[in-house]
Amino acid sequence: MLWNKPRPGGRLVHPSLPLALAAVLFLAIAVCVFSSIIRSAAASAESEKHLSIYSAVASYSLPVSARNSQDYVDLFEVLDPLGKVTAKTEGKRWKVRYQDQDVEFIDGKKNVRRLRSEFDLPANFLLEGGHGMVPLSSLPQLLSRILGGPVTWHENSRRLFIGNVAVHFIAQVRQQASPALVINFTAPVNPAIATESGKLHMQFSHEPLVAPGSPVLTFDSKVISSATYEENNGSAEITVNGNAPLFAAFSDDRKTITVIAAQQTKTPAPSIPAGPGVASAAGPGGTNPSNGASALPAGSSPETPLPAPPSAPRKYFAVVDASHGGDERGAALDDQLAEKDVTLAIARQLRQQLENRGITTLLLRDGDVNLTVDQRASQTNTAHPAVYLCIHAASEGTGVRVYTALVPAGGEAHGPFISWDTAQSGFVTASQATAASVAVDLRSREISVRTLAAPLRPLNNIHSAAVALEVAPPNGRISDLSSPDYQLLVASSVAAAIAAARVSLEAAP
Repeated sequence: MLWNKPRPGGRLVHPSLPLALAAVLFLAIAVCVFSSIIRSAAASAESEKHLSIYSAVASYSLPVSARNSQDYVDLFEVLDPLGKVTAKTEGKRWKVRYQDQDVEFIDGKKNVRRLRSEFDLPANFLLEGGHGMVPLSSLPQLLSRILGGPVTWHENSRRLFIGNVAVHFIAQVRQQASPALVINFTAPVNPAIATESGKLHMQFSHEPLVAPGSPVLTFDSKVISSATYEENNGSAEITVNGNAPLFAAFSDDRKTITVIAAQQTKTPAPSIPAGPGVASAAGPGGTNPSNGASALPAGSSPETPLPAPPSAPRKYFAVVDASHGGDERGAALDDQLAEKDVTLAIARQLRQQLENRGITTLLLRDGDVNLTVDQRASQTNTAHPAVYLCIHAASEGTGVRVYTALVPAGGEAHGPFISWDTAQSGFVTASQATAASVAVDLRSREISVRTLAAPLRPLNNIHSAAVALEVAPPNGRISDLSSPDYQLLVASSVAAAIAAARVSLEAAP
């Protein structure tokens, strides 16, 4: 990290300065530097085009690439989360099989063959290093034919809906002594929430949210005047407008968001449903450490309760988990290579890279031993880390897939206990921010990367920021998975991303 030199005439902190004041100054400098890093990463992310795909199986995001003034996506990467898919290259021909469907493309041609039928793409198919690149505008037609079901395409925002998965919402202001905007959704949601003067922004990156009857909703209220809905670059956003700082509280298993104005938080109306917390500005988990936002009491009953971790200092900042082990070999990557061996090698590299950066790290499995998912989650929660990193390996696809949890509804925090199956609920935003940081660094090293959300264990059981990494070969050669150079490249990239996100991870609840 490079520090700016003092301006002419500037003063340095004198050794006799009281320790408390020096600590405050150091924290202020650290926050400024970290904010600069986050703004740079955000600007980089905003400059990239993204495609979001929503289905009953998985919701995920993919990068969009420009080719010959057209937007293209990797078809294998589109199909992979939806079911079993394989692909092979024969000269200029590229054949992909999804379930029992075979589709054939030719490099530099528009023609596509499926079963006994043929059709044309709006632009040429491109074969690049074994990757089958198709025009983005062709996806609705392609997926409808391959999947055999309805596909809805929001072209301007690059959002694609497979089947009947859309989440709808209604919003109304409850007129009483303390007006509140109540937004009811047809499914649980977990938006990233940020505030500015008189506005509250809710960004939905993983939910298939669709517009109401009108994109602009007006309310007969002096406190909360209106709300707008818009879509852009693979996400949807609801902006609530008011005449005072606004706060959001979740309830009804995250199917309801209640927005209230700041002056109401001194004496909350008892009729406002209690939620797991108050979301305000841009900090991880929806809270802003600088404004002292307080949490509302939770109101749902737990299932198989897990004691909430105490506030004692963490011994380990990071926990690294090499998946599988012992009798559980994982995927057979080839005749000799087992997934459990690859994950352990990468996990050891990652621990070393993290500790090289001053990040204390616990490796859950440092040998060929069996660990159940419950044991992995329990050991992690006992360690109270800031971040949990789980390593998987795959022979299909290329690069790295970065997963965050898709937490099931229900079982939110209740008193000193939290639900085992939804322990991740309060950390989803921090996990998604961590995954985004990892994705940015991987792309900077020219490693193909994709971010997804899925109901995975033990991610759902982890009471801290949690990310799973599925590492595939860089160019389709399985042998590269056991290459120390490739393993080091991935590990150093992930470690650098965690180091960059350290301040925000420490601030997470």
